[in-house]
Amino acid sequence: MGEFIRQFELIERVLAYNPNTDEGLLNAAYVFGAKAHSQQRRANGDPYFGHPVAVAGILTELRLDDATIATALLHDTIEDCEGVTYQVIADQFGEEVAELVDGVTKISKLDLGSKETEQAENLRKLLIAMSRDVRVLLVKLADRLHNMRTIGFLRPEKQERKARETMEIYAPLAGRMGMQSMRDELEDLSFEVLNPQGRVSILRRFAQLREATGEVIPQIQEDIRVLLEAEGIEAEVTGREKRPFAIWRKMEEKGQEFGRLSDIYGFRIICADEGDCYRALGAVHRRWTAVPGRFKDYISTPKSNGYRSIHTTVSGRNAKRVEVQIRTRAMHDVAETGVAAHWAYKEGVRSPNPFVVDPFTWLRQLTDEFRNAEKPDEFLEHVKLDMFQDQVFCFTPKGRVINLPRGATPIDFAYSIHTRIGDSCVGAKIDGRRAPLSTRLRNGQTVEIIRADAQRPQPVWEEIAVTGRAKQAIRRAIRAERRESDIRIGREIVSQSFERAGKPLSAKALGMAASRLGEASADDLLRAVGAAEISAVQVLTTLFPRDGAWDVPLSAEAPERPMVTGVSRARKVRFGECCEPVPGDRIVGIVAPGRGVTVHAIDCPELAAYEDEMEAWVDLKWDPETAWSQPHQTSVSVTFANEQGALARVCTVIADLKADITHLEFTERKPDFYRARFDLEVRDVKHVSQIVGQLAAEPIIHAARRIMPARDGGGRDGAGRDGGSRTPRDWSASGMGGASAVTGGAAEAGARAAATGAMTAAAGALPARGPQTAPAPATAPASSPASSPAAPAGAASAETRRPGEPRKQDETRRKDAATERPDPVVPGPGS
Repeated sequence: MGEFIRQFELIERVLAYNPNTDEGLLNAAYVFGAKAHSQQRRANGDPYFGHPVAVAGILTELRLDDATIATALLHDTIEDCEGVTYQVIADQFGEEVAELVDGVTKISKLDLGSKETEQAENLRKLLIAMSRDVRVLLVKLADRLHNMRTIGFLRPEKQERKARETMEIYAPLAGRMGMQSMRDELEDLSFEVLNPQGRVSILRRFAQLREATGEVIPQIQEDIRVLLEAEGIEAEVTGREKRPFAIWRKMEEKGQEFGRLSDIYGFRIICADEGDCYRALGAVHRRWTAVPGRFKDYISTPKSNGYRSIHTTVSGRNAKRVEVQIRTRAMHDVAETGVAAHWAYKEGVRSPNPFVVDPFTWLRQLTDEFRNAEKPDEFLEHVKLDMFQDQVFCFTPKGRVINLPRGATPIDFAYSIHTRIGDSCVGAKIDGRRAPLSTRLRNGQTVEIIRADAQRPQPVWEEIAVTGRAKQAIRRAIRAERRESDIRIGREIVSQSFERAGKPLSAKALGMAASRLGEASADDLLRAVGAAEISAVQVLTTLFPRDGAWDVPLSAEAPERPMVTGVSRARKVRFGECCEPVPGDRIVGIVAPGRGVTVHAIDCPELAAYEDEMEAWVDLKWDPETAWSQPHQTSVSVTFANEQGALARVCTVIADLKADITHLEFTERKPDFYRARFDLEVRDVKHVSQIVGQLAAEPIIHAARRIMPARDGGGRDGAGRDGGSRTPRDWSASGMGGASAVTGGAAEAGARAAATGAMTAAAGALPARGPQTAPAPATAPASSPASSPAAPAGAASAETRRPGEPRKQDETRRKDAATERPDPVVPGPGS
């Protein structure tokens, strides 16, 4: 531990910034604490009272008031000293000090390293104690800082638990309250326990760098000082190496080694006033080259915790990148001590700092959020998210500044304004241009939220949002909508079941059944039926047990779960034949009255028709439990040599990769090559990519690519205006020549092999020139209308072009294995 602070030394420290201090109060608290802890020792054998005195010393560095310093001296007495109670403290030191000591005592009893449910409840208690008087937190943070400075005397497992708790809760909490200096030290001390090798390696690299380049910091510091002096700007210039944990975090985030990091040095310019800050910025930028994208003006747009400063990164001496922060003295005090500056004394009086934000606003908001949270772990996630992340600043169309965590999206922006705005969000315009809701916002952007009263939050939003507030509101709304949907479905199922059974259904009967089945209300019972947790037969049996077993043909069971999330189970879902989306494609839904939701690939040309109808758009995501469990239709264009066995080889490759060919159509014939379109049943976009890649690797195949009917020919209608459907495909070829067609539905390996064999025979008989028809596979079973995909409504046919005439949409692309649109390769379950 550090040197023990004696009684008169502590008083002198306080008198240095507050000559009007109540010396009697501080002397009495010092003596009381010393006596109360006189028989106690710390883990290292030192007198225990050295700890409260050290905590008080830390708080004098923040220039805090007498009551807070006295609280530091007494903060462990109620918890650790026999005979010391709240009333004893109140009688001797007053209610204000007693309340503060009691608040710190309650926080100290909380186990913030416990399992999540308990941890959330304990954190809530901490926040409530803080919201009554934030000085409780200041004492607790100083207490934790001194404990971390002396943590080496604890058992290793206890060291790790304390360090993790500090890293996850106390350090980000200090940062959220604007106390950056304390946050930095807490993080670095925790880092030393949790990853000692990592910290040592960074310190070693710094030492090697100093040995190789000399003392860079004093050199650059002098360069800046001389520059400002020449410009007539009076300022204090300081420089530093960034802390090991800050360097480690940057290495992890960027995936870079130490040697590749650019800005490992930081410099501060403390100016007399705001005008000098901008003059200093101009001087620095004239002297050194500014690094693009690294300028932030937190003076004109402060952080939510009151932080103000100008940040810029320049290429300085020897082309080394250095970060420069420029601020006034008052801004610097807030940057270092945050809300502690709210109580800071200067020359004997509390001096209100104009840049300090109200410390209670965020605390009250958090405690309100906990009351609205249905699950404690959601609240814990909310708090951790809000405390950990840096910020970006965006504007509403009216110029209001919205502070958001880095990586926030328009969804976070909408919910930060109001929950109703978020719930009804259907789209966004960023700087006047429409943008997806998944767009990551950047500093200075103007965001306009497009709303529709009929919109509801979609499950996929939870993964897009980053703020705790947005995630919590989305979950709450989705639960409510799911409940309403389940109640509606449950009511339908129960009504039809009772009708078939010839039994009357009334509200009273439902209430009675709910009570007997352990549900709180009739609505809760219907929800359970709709969610398939309770069957309608159970409801009947509960109400009419003497009528025997019920064998009711319940055709109104809950509808099959759709393959996408983001839409109610009660809604009809269809997939656009215009773009043929498969799992792994980015998708969006279009709602059409009476037709349900049509799923489109995000780059489908048909979506252009809905640009002015944002209320029709729905964000969707593939359901990982159902989407990969059944085949999906897609189309591939293959250009191959006009050689014996070429078509057979194409079919063999596709069959080997376990895809079914449901339709084959020749789209172009030339003396040296053929082009054909294969309609396939595949698992997902990864499966398509495997097929295209394997085809392209074959020497006999010139090009293979995935195609989209709406863009590449075929004209299939998905959510299109006409609502057209596919026309049935014909097994026979057109009498005019030109395009030939083969369809099949070989689902099993044997059937697929038979189909492939038939196609092989057909391919071997193809002459070098002239239109030919590939006959239907003799052994392949004809597909039923329900299972066979039909021909595209606008497919090229012999009636519209001469024999051998190529489609206008198709171009020869030799040796081109790229798909027409870049598809993300997203593995499905089990792949």
